[in-house]
Amino acid sequence: MRILIIEDDQVLAAGLKVGLGLAGMTVDMVGSCDAARTALATTTFDAVVLDLMLPDGSGLDVLRAMRQRGDRTPVLLLTALDEITDRVKGLDLGADDYCGKPFDLDELAARIRAIGRRGAGRAAPCLTAAGIALEPASLSATINGQPLTLSRREFAVLALLMEHPGAIRSKGEIEDRLYGWGEEVESNTVEVHVHHLRAKVGREKIETVRGLGYRMQVAP
Repeated sequence: MRILIIEDDQVLAAGLKVGLGLAGMTVDMVGSCDAARTALATTTFDAVVLDLMLPDGSGLDVLRAMRQRGDRTPVLLLTALDEITDRVKGLDLGADDYCGKPFDLDELAARIRAIGRRGAGRAAPCLTAAGIALEPASLSATINGQPLTLSRREFAVLALLMEHPGAIRSKGEIEDRLYGWGEEVESNTVEVHVHHLRAKVGREKIETVRGLGYRMQVAP
């Protein structure tokens, strides 16, 4: 998952970036309403973590603008524990969930995964296709019931392909899932990850669609 954190507390945002990164997520950060609007207009995210108190306005204004223009990206609000009115207002404006400060990082990650699943139209926490099973919560994988060892980015590529088996994922989509702003992306990065995945799961399970991208085999 690629996540946007909208939070002006730089220490908190940096901690979230590290913690959610260890949970397998690619994280970008902004600290104001204005920067959030620019980020949301130029980059596709799987979920947004939105603080309500920002230096140039309310996070609710960002949320309202998202929903008014038809942006359905799942949003999780960060609120103080006593901000019941703001939580209710945020949910009524289209937020998908909230987490009160202070919060447990594992719970926050689980809530982000949950709204991401719902946003993608899935209910099951496990991804399955072609004899492969991925558990995003534990970053674990099996193939035909046997443990499968994957790097964090290999896991992310495979998860993207398995979210909609049979759907073509372009090289650009895969790069966007793997790398946040400012991270260097070499020209053959995706090809290298796919090559390593094929060596582990079988070449026939990941098809190259010339000129378009890659897709996951639907049947075992």
